[in-house]
Amino acid sequence: MSSTPYASQRVLDIPPSGIRKFFDIAATMRDVISLGIGEPDFDTPEPIVQAGIEALKRGATHYTSNSGLVELRKALGAHLQQRYGVVYSPDSEILVTVGVSEALYVAMAAILDPGDAIIIADPCFVAYEPTARMVDAVPVIIPTTPETGFQVTAQAIEAAITPRTKALLLASPNNPTGTTIDRDELVRIAAVAAKHDLVVLSDEIYDRLVYGVEQVCFASLPGMRERTIVLQGFSKSYAMTGWRVGYLAAPAALAAEIRKLHQYLIMSAPTASQWAALKALEVGDPFVELMRAEYDRRRRLIVDGLNSLGLTCVEPRGAFYAFPSIACTGMDDNAFAEGLLQEEQVAVIPGSVFGAAGTGFVRMSYATAYEKIEMALERIARYIQRHCGI
Repeated sequence: MSSTPYASQRVLDIPPSGIRKFFDIAATMRDVISLGIGEPDFDTPEPIVQAGIEALKRGATHYTSNSGLVELRKALGAHLQQRYGVVYSPDSEILVTVGVSEALYVAMAAILDPGDAIIIADPCFVAYEPTARMVDAVPVIIPTTPETGFQVTAQAIEAAITPRTKALLLASPNNPTGTTIDRDELVRIAAVAAKHDLVVLSDEIYDRLVYGVEQVCFASLPGMRERTIVLQGFSKSYAMTGWRVGYLAAPAALAAEIRKLHQYLIMSAPTASQWAALKALEVGDPFVELMRAEYDRRRRLIVDGLNSLGLTCVEPRGAFYAFPSIACTGMDDNAFAEGLLQEEQVAVIPGSVFGAAGTGFVRMSYATAYEKIEMALERIARYIQRHCGI
């Protein structure tokens, strides 16, 4: 019998977020440099903030359509068509959600029956596997490695397919590795999805934060629109994490089923936040580019710095994460992260939090000031010199 009265076995089987442990410890300490949080350190651009304030002042405090503001959905349709050449109907194929987290849950719940298998590459965002388990699906985890740049391959996906496999979850750019999947590999993955009639969930939340590579919307590939659910949002690119606005785009028949879950769970995303998101689409591009350029500057600093310390790092081409190996230290990733926090007040996240393939790595977010990253690298250098003699 469960030691927690009344709790379901489903929730007991889901571990708490491994990221939260380090945030909680860091919150009790002084002079901590956090390379742990996956959140922009920029404030939401002022015109976007003002749009939210103005919405509140004019009384936009009521429910919107379950699907979201029609003005926002129209703008999203235009945005996806302009950037990626893929066309979605604002009336029937775009759903505004409470962040991408809700979009991920309702998408999985809508497509997966108990026992259905969904393929997920490892390392991955901490919510993917638990969300699959919440809907009684079976997450099938396939490892990626530094040798392939942490890119999941069509060959590995096909090898993992069984008669129970119904869906595939892709994330490019990836959290925690910061790596992207190139177009040629995505085309090969698309062929596997078509051959085995898989539904594809494509998490593209970091699509605007890429560095020197092409960002490909999976639904824009030939034949993929009708089997793909694109998961997107405003949190990362527009520095709008607290506004909680995401969205998904899917074929009309599938979007209608997803919308039913959204209706009962949420009703509608926050109204003032939706007006702010509309303003982000209207005026946000220059702000996105300024933030992206600064992330790129920090990216080069942290990757070069880590490599110079012997913490070898596959070059991240998207998002704002570096994922260095700590093999040279002889420490496991949990011990490394705990010691670095306690001794040098630098917070990083053990790679094993993101899956077994992350063991021996740590995630470092460069969504913090350039000067703080410089100080963090100095502290990390002291730490590994003290313990490893490097």
